[in-house]
Amino acid sequence: MKARPFLKWAGGKTQLLAQLRELLPPELIAGELTTYVEPFAGGGAVFFDIAQSHPIARAFLYDANPELIIIYRVVQKQVEALIHALDGYASAYLGREQEARKAYYYQVREKLNRQRPEIDFHRFSEAWIDRAAMHLFLNKTCYNGLFRLNSRGEFNTPHGRYKNPRILDADNLRRASRVLQIAEIRQGDFERCEEVVDARTFVYFDPPYRPISKTAHFTAYSSYGFDDEDQRRLARFFARLHRQTGAKLMLSNSDPTNENPDDDFFDDLYQDFHRYRVSAQRNINSKAARRGPISELVVINYEIGPSARPR
Repeated sequence: MKARPFLKWAGGKTQLLAQLRELLPPELIAGELTTYVEPFAGGGAVFFDIAQSHPIARAFLYDANPELIIIYRVVQKQVEALIHALDGYASAYLGREQEARKAYYYQVREKLNRQRPEIDFHRFSEAWIDRAAMHLFLNKTCYNGLFRLNSRGEFNTPHGRYKNPRILDADNLRRASRVLQIAEIRQGDFERCEEVVDARTFVYFDPPYRPISKTAHFTAYSSYGFDDEDQRRLARFFARLHRQTGAKLMLSNSDPTNENPDDDFFDDLYQDFHRYRVSAQRNINSKAARRGPISELVVINYEIGPSARPR
């Protein structure tokens, strides 16, 4: 069995993997690209898929969210200790009735947020193990599995009423840990990745999506936010890597034309590159009627086979 993402992640790419595989660079499939870079690590679905399907020798995973980096590095370096700690939270939660579960959830959430000022996010420590376990516990028991932080960096997603959540999947955590051994995991802005990109690199960008409507504004995966100017800065960086490195680049984002056929925001930003629409399922809208099929945009800077359908 292959490792799967161990975090539930809004905007995760598991459902799109089959379509993204059709858009991968031929050089990756041929084994000519040996380095994988992901500047927005998120749930890691594309990383796990590529690392277990293609001869990648090394990977670099970046994210601006220091809490997410802690989780990844603990899974990579201390998976057995993490499993032990997470088993404690899972047992305490699952052994309670529904209202007691809710109270326990908020106790753990308060503990996580209260301890935040004490954490050194730059140096690996034993405290990281329990923190990663708390995050994974909250991620599997919170509402809709939303990893959401407020402006102070505090986890603020409410409790979710699941009958039997799978809080601990020890086998998958162990598999994920093995795959992560090829990765360097770094905290920082997406532009930091430039130092490791060259002509034998495949870079996959999966930034916080641009809202496609006035009510769809969930970009709070970290306390930093990601607005239109950040999207423009990312587009400039994408173009710079294309010009200067020779790397193969792929980027995913929302498709504004779902709501407004005349919204050419991304088509204008990436007019010099190949743009494809893929089919996705919108799952996190608070109104059930607003969930359902939707297209997303994929941008690439290389040629692929004639079978893929652009735009």
